[in-house]
Amino acid sequence: MSDAIDAQHHFDATGLLCPEPVMLLHSKVRDMAPGEVLEVRATDPSTERDIPKFCQFLGHTLLARRQDGELFLYWIEKKR
Repeated sequence: MSDAIDAQHHFDATGLLCPEPVMLLHSKVRDMAPGEVLEVRATDPSTERDIPKFCQFLGHTLLARRQDGELFLYWIEKKR
């Protein structure tokens, strides 16, 4: 499942609070090539709402998401 997703980029947003994770996510994705995958690690529960909306609005694919205790993990593929 998500453990098998090969991410070329990683973004550690742990400890950041809304709106910082999504604001910084914009610049991370901007530096990626189309089709590359970004793994995001966050602790802010608002990312459960914000990251899927970010992907939907900008046309990126949310490949998987998982919660491990207070840690939220997301795998995002940049639109081609």
